[in-house]
Amino acid sequence: MRKTKNPLSRTRQPLLPPAARSTDAHLLTAAAAKGRFALPCCTGCGRFAWPIPAVCPDCLSEMELRDVAADGHLIAATTAEVPADRYFRERAPWRVGFVQLGCGPQALVHLHPAAQPGDALRLTLMLDRAGQAVLHAGPQGGDMTTDPQWQHMTADPRGRQVLITDARHIAALSLAEALVKAGAVAIYAGVPEIWKPLPQRAALVSVPGLSLHPLDLTSDRSVADLARDIGGKVEILINTADLPRPGGLNGPAAQTDARAAMETVAFGLMRLARSFGPPMAARGADGPLGAVAWVNVLSVFARVHAPGLAGYAAAHAAALALSHALRAELAQGGVRLMTVLTGPTEDDWFQTFDLPKVTGKALGDAVLGGLQRGLEEVTVGDMARDLLQRLSENPKAVERAFAAGLM
Repeated sequence: MRKTKNPLSRTRQPLLPPAARSTDAHLLTAAAAKGRFALPCCTGCGRFAWPIPAVCPDCLSEMELRDVAADGHLIAATTAEVPADRYFRERAPWRVGFVQLGCGPQALVHLHPAAQPGDALRLTLMLDRAGQAVLHAGPQGGDMTTDPQWQHMTADPRGRQVLITDARHIAALSLAEALVKAGAVAIYAGVPEIWKPLPQRAALVSVPGLSLHPLDLTSDRSVADLARDIGGKVEILINTADLPRPGGLNGPAAQTDARAAMETVAFGLMRLARSFGPPMAARGADGPLGAVAWVNVLSVFARVHAPGLAGYAAAHAAALALSHALRAELAQGGVRLMTVLTGPTEDDWFQTFDLPKVTGKALGDAVLGGLQRGLEEVTVGDMARDLLQRLSENPKAVERAFAAGLM
């Protein structure tokens, strides 16, 4: 049974792990945010290093990140009973280990309680609650979710209360079912324009622990009212609000559709941030079941701007820009913001788009997986991954291809 907080006790102030890092170290942060296991490697002699040096200690060549096998073995382990840092002292005992990485260097890592000296290990490059890249190690084939230290660095929905902002979204039902299967104890699903028929209402209300609530992200009052009712309970917020309306700048309803998309996607996010952001950030230290994550489900067209989706892409680009500001504010309480960029979904509004498109189940599974791994950036769908790869390689080629109708 879920243990409730004593309302008479003082709310603990959020503490974060040490966050000082060099500029180069944020290359590791970027890899960890996407779930890559990539380590610094010399461009000259090919030697791997940890942590990231400014130049190779052997040949003074430049360093770059390279994906590498995440294996190693444990040399020694210890348990910090009274750590000097306040964050770790509150969570003591904290287990750490000295590991020989398979690619060469040795590293001090956060260590799974079952790992013993001499064991073969599986390593993970992940983000801690300060948003900095760290190494975690556990036994090969072991269950990482049994490690309290792993849980401190992820956003596992087990035992938590979750808000899904738009129950009409194609992924809402699959996401709710996945969250319940993962152990979420309560799911609040917002319903915009609640007076309209909701085709999947019966399926939604049959999900254990799910309740429907009126929520119109275009209304300040609607968002504030729901925040007043459940803002102090939400530990994971998943913003699925969307309003896909294809069309270029010269379409007859271009301005109207763009304004509606902006109100829902961009300004809707701002309304959520102002009403739900502060209480979530303040509850980041509420023990093992405090507020832990905010998820924004956005379109890949926030990054890749297709002329045939002018207003829609602009709304998602604005929401993506707002996400960076929101991430910084939530981080003060140790709450992680995860951005999910998805390709066109199996939605009627994307009927004319080429296959493959993203199903509701695929999107729901991707969101859950990102939470359980503590990621900040998730890309869903072959089209989205392909577009982002092309964008990183040759952005002008992508722009010209869209302009010529080749994509």
